[in-house]
Amino acid sequence: MNTLVLLRHGQSQWNLENRFTGFHDIDLSDLGREEARQAGLRLKAAGIQFDQVFTSTLQRAGHTAEIALTNAGQADLLNTMIRHDDLRERDYGDLTGLNKDETRAKFGDEQVHIWRRSYDVNPPGGESLKDVVENRVRPYYNANIKPLVDGGKNVLIAAHGNSLRGILIVLGAETPETINAAEMETGVPLVFEMENGKILKRYALKEAPAA
Repeated sequence: MNTLVLLRHGQSQWNLENRFTGFHDIDLSDLGREEARQAGLRLKAAGIQFDQVFTSTLQRAGHTAEIALTNAGQADLLNTMIRHDDLRERDYGDLTGLNKDETRAKFGDEQVHIWRRSYDVNPPGGESLKDVVENRVRPYYNANIKPLVDGGKNVLIAAHGNSLRGILIVLGAETPETINAAEMETGVPLVFEMENGKILKRYALKEAPAA
C-alpha cells in the first residue's frame, strides 16, 4: 500500500480579500502560513513519509509545500521537489483580480456561479475546469505522477483548488457531474491510500495533532 496526498495551498492574500486569483502569483496570508504549518504537523503525526513532491510554479503552492514539509520533518525533499506550470490554478481570465461579491453584483449570481462551477463553460478570457483537466492536469499526471503512484511511491501534490479538483477527476474519485460538491479546503491534506494504482481509502487530515 502507498499514499497519494493532495494539499491545497493555505489561504492566500487574495483568498482573504475574496478575489479571483487564477494565474496571479500572490503569496500566502499569515493564516495561510499557519495552515501550511498545521498540515505538516498532521502529516508528521500520521506517519506519512513521501518519496516525491510536486507543486505548481505559483508561490502560494510552493511555499505551502515548503512549510508543510519542514514541519513534517521532511525538508530534505525540498531539493528534489518538482514545480510545473501544468499544476497551476485555473486561469480566470478577465475575472482575475476582481472581488467575487462585486462580480456577482455586476453580472448576477447565476452567471458567476456558472463561470465558477460549471465543468465546461469558460469565464471570459479564461479556462473552464474541463480545459484544466484535459489540457494540463491529465497529461501531466499520467506522464509524471501516475507511474510513481502505480509503482508504490508515496507522493505529495501541493497545488490549487481547481488543479487538485482536476486530479480528483483524473483519479476517477470524482466525475464532471460530482466535482462541484468536492471542496478542497485550504491547508487540509486529502489522503488517498492506494494499492496497485487503485484507491482503497480517501480521507482528510483535519484533526490537529496533540500538543
